Amino acid sequence: MLPTTLVNSGSQGNGVLSRRDAARHTAGAKRYKYLRRLFHFRQMDFEFALWQMLYLFTSPQRVYRNFHYRKQTKDQWARDDPAFLVLLSIWLCVSTVGFGFVLDMGFFETIKLLLWVVFIDCVGVGLLIATLMWFISNKYLVKQQNRDYDVEWGYAFDVHLNAFYPLLVILHFIQLFFINYVIISDSVIGYFVGNTLWLIAIGYYIYVTFLGYSALPFLKNTAILLYPFALLIMLYLISLACGWNFSKMLCSFYKYRVK
Repeated sequence: MLPTTLVNSGSQGNGVLSRRDAARHTAGAKRYKYLRRLFHFRQMDFEFALWQMLYLFTSPQRVYRNFHYRKQTKDQWARDDPAFLVLLSIWLCVSTVGFGFVLDMGFFETIKLLLWVVFIDCVGVGLLIATLMWFISNKYLVKQQNRDYDVEWGYAFDVHLNAFYPLLVILHFIQLFFINYVIISDSVIGYFVGNTLWLIAIGYYIYVTFLGYSALPFLKNTAILLYPFALLIMLYLISLACGWNFSKMLCSFYKYRVK
């Protein structure tokens, strides 16, 4: 049985948290605790973070079930352990170096590519998407009868990281084995394989994002987050008909950015 009463241990007689305990549950206090743990690797649970990465591919629902347990035991939806972020950063560095090697980039070009992927593709886009989803979910998806609940910004960013990891593995690792010999070629099979990998990666991102917000019991109409699937499939079919090669365009863009 889950220890769901932990969050109320410092409550007063009327069930309201004391001023001291309430301060510990503010967004600023949670953020400070999270950032402080970034410098204490021994306090991070890397084994559990690896478990989450595995199940994001095989059973992402189980990952979000754990977020629900965290809310019951620690009174927050967002992660309080930065181990997942640290492992994602390491994987991002390794896969980007591999990408630079496959594209025959030099040392400094690879470093530039790494900085771009980390601070723009992952962090920059992640901050933008998380903020947008945080605003939309709190503005339009929260149930009327549960106005006291809201989506934590940290949770919105965690959902992005969860969805970004499978996309990263597909486009920055699995795709590497096909780029030089299949995808970059001007053949039909080239842009078919490349665009299909993009379809799977972005489709997975949409699906994991949907699971993240549908796991929150105080949100409604989360099925609308699946609507971009229709646009994604339409764009995929158009790309095949027109011969657009998204992977080849990405490689050309990366080479242009590191010059």
